[in-house]
Amino acid sequence: MKKETIIHPLQPIYTEDSLILILGSLPSKKSREENFYYANPKNRFWSVLSQIFQETPKTKEEKITFLKKHRLALWDVIHSCDIKGSSDASICNVKANNISSLIKKTKIKYIIATGQTAKKYYDKFLLPKTKIEAIVLPSTSPANAKVKEDELIKKYKVIKDLLERGNL
Repeated sequence: MKKETIIHPLQPIYTEDSLILILGSLPSKKSREENFYYANPKNRFWSVLSQIFQETPKTKEEKITFLKKHRLALWDVIHSCDIKGSSDASICNVKANNISSLIKKTKIKYIIATGQTAKKYYDKFLLPKTKIEAIVLPSTSPANAKVKEDELIKKYKVIKDLLERGNL
């Protein structure tokens, strides 16, 4: 499989009241095909958030409503890059999304990077502009199967904790 140039196809999901920005690296091949974040049924992102918040959004619309209700914004660090399939290890020629403009339109105080790749590119391209240190959590990708779902849930609970702290 050869590398292809990918332009991020999805708009960020947010409201003016968003408090936390959850950043992935780039939508997987399956997410690009489905035109929605974390669309691979083996990705545990939606399952983990569902268990933390005790809600189970199923459709795209329900997931968007769920994020907005909980003051969560969702986007990715990478605007464009060259990549083989969905392999983070193959990413090169990165251009970052304009996260600063999103932050200016919201109340975002916290940034969560969903995995080391998102954190690496966030720190390289965006941290100097946003000045908000990202909290890195384990990737929910099926490629990170060594981290079990129970462990992901424990780690991702920081999102709910930050929301409660931010709402004080």
